[in-house]
Amino acid sequence: MDKAKIFLVVSLSFIGGVFGASFFYPNYIPAIFAQLVLLSAVIIFFVFYRNKKAIFITLALLLFAAGFFVTQKRIDKIASFENAPEAVDFSGRGMVVAEPKIKDSRQDLIFKPNNTDYNILIQESAYKNFAYGDELELKCQLAIPKNMADSTFDYKAYLARQDIFYLCQKPQIEKTGQNLGNGFYATVVALKNKFSAKIYALIPSPEAGLLEGLIIGGSGNLSKEIQADFSRTGMTHIVAVSGYNITIVAQYLMILGFFIGLWRRQAFWFALIGIWIFILMTGFPTSAIRAGVMGTLLLYAMKNGRLANAGNAIIFSATVMLWWNPLLLRYDVGFQLSFLATIGIVYFYPIFEKFFGEKLKKYPTIISLISEILFMSLSAQIFVLPIILFNFQALSLISPVTNILVLPILPFTMLIGFLAVAVSFIFQPLAVLFSWLAYLSLRYEIFVIHYFANLKFSALAVGLSWQGMVIWYIILVGGVYYLKKKTNETSSSPSGRGCPEDR
Repeated sequence: MDKAKIFLVVSLSFIGGVFGASFFYPNYIPAIFAQLVLLSAVIIFFVFYRNKKAIFITLALLLFAAGFFVTQKRIDKIASFENAPEAVDFSGRGMVVAEPKIKDSRQDLIFKPNNTDYNILIQESAYKNFAYGDELELKCQLAIPKNMADSTFDYKAYLARQDIFYLCQKPQIEKTGQNLGNGFYATVVALKNKFSAKIYALIPSPEAGLLEGLIIGGSGNLSKEIQADFSRTGMTHIVAVSGYNITIVAQYLMILGFFIGLWRRQAFWFALIGIWIFILMTGFPTSAIRAGVMGTLLLYAMKNGRLANAGNAIIFSATVMLWWNPLLLRYDVGFQLSFLATIGIVYFYPIFEKFFGEKLKKYPTIISLISEILFMSLSAQIFVLPIILFNFQALSLISPVTNILVLPILPFTMLIGFLAVAVSFIFQPLAVLFSWLAYLSLRYEIFVIHYFANLKFSALAVGLSWQGMVIWYIILVGGVYYLKKKTNETSSSPSGRGCPEDR
C-alpha cells in the first residue's frame, strides 16, 4: 500500500471513530468496543512492532479510538448539563464572543460568562446596539434548551456544537465595556458591516439581500417567500458559503485571470487571493473558513491537473475540522453538505469529464463552460441529495435547469456588485453605474428562480430515512468505483488511445 492510501485509511479511521460515537454513544456496547479497539492496538504494536503492516494497523486503530473518545468527551459535556436545574438565576459579567445574528426584529447574542467553559444564548431586540467584543453585565434566568417533541432536529446538540448550553430568559443587560475581543476579527466584522450597509444604500431590496447573500453569505435578509423559492429550485447553495460555491467562484476567477492576460500560475494565485478576499467579506465565520480550505484544495488540484487525486486533501481537512469540533459530523448540516459536495466534485466530476470532455471541445467555448457548470452542479448534488431529503424532506425537480440559467452569470453579478460597493468609497458616480449593472443581473436571477419555483411539480415532498441514506451512499461509492475503473480501462486500452490522425 502506497503512502497516499495509508494516509487515506488512517484519516478515515479517525472519521469512523467520530461517526461511531456520534450515532451510537452513550450506548455502553460501542464504548466497550472502542476500548477493545484501543487495547487491540496496544497488543498488536507490542507483539508485531517490527512488522510495517502491524504498525499501520496499530495507527489506524489508535486513530479510530481517538476519534471515538474526543467525540465521547463532547457528548459527555452535553449530558452533564442535562442534570442541571430547569431554571437558574444568573448574575455576572462576560463578553459577546461572536458577531450578533440579526433576523427580523430579533438578534441572537452568544455570551460567555467570565471564568466558565460554556456559552449562553441571549435573544434581544434587533434595535438594541450590541457588537462582538462588548462586555456585558447580565441578569437573567437560565434555562436548558429543549428539543421539540414532534421534530427529529436535535436543537440541544445543534447549540452545543457552539458550546451553548443555556438559554437566557428575561434578560437585563448593561453594557460595561467594548472592543475587548480579538482585534483582527473585530476589524473584519466592522468592515463586513460597512460593506453590507453600502449594498443597501446602492441597491433596492430584495436584490440587495441577494447580493449580500452572494458576497457575504446567508439569506437572513431575504423575504420568506424568496427563501422558499430558493429552496424549491435547489438554489439555496448560492447564498451559502460552501466548498461548492467557492469552487465556482475560483473557476471564474481563473477564467478572469486568463482573460486579463495572466499565465496559468499567475491566474491560480489571482484566484486564490480572490477566494480569501471573498471569505474576508463574510466576516470569517467557521462555515466560510471551512469552505475556503476545501475550495483552496480543489483549486490547487485543478491547477496541477490532479482533481481526481484531491480526495486525500479534502478528507484530511475534514479530519482536522472534526478533531477541533467532532460534533460537526452529526449536528452541522452545513458541514455535511459542504464536505459531500466537494467530495462529489472530486470523485464524480472527472468521470463526466472523461466521458464528455473531448466531445465538448468541438462546440463553442460558452457551450463548454455551461456544460462544465452543469456537470459540477450534478456531481455535487448527487452526493448531497440524501442529506437534503433526510433533513428537509423536499426534492427539487427543476434544480438542474435553474442552475444552468443562473450559475453562469453569478460571478459577473458578484464581481460587478463587489466593484460597486468598493468604488462607492472613492467615486460615487461610477459606483452608481456598477450598481445598475449589478441590479439588472440580480433582478434576472430572482425572476428566473421565482418563475421556476411557481411551476407545477417544481418540487416534491420526498423524505429519506437514515437507512435509505446509508444504502444510497453504498450504491454511490460502488458506482463511482465501477465508473472510474471502466474509464481508466478505456483510456489505457489501445482503442482508447486514438490513432495518430485523431490526435
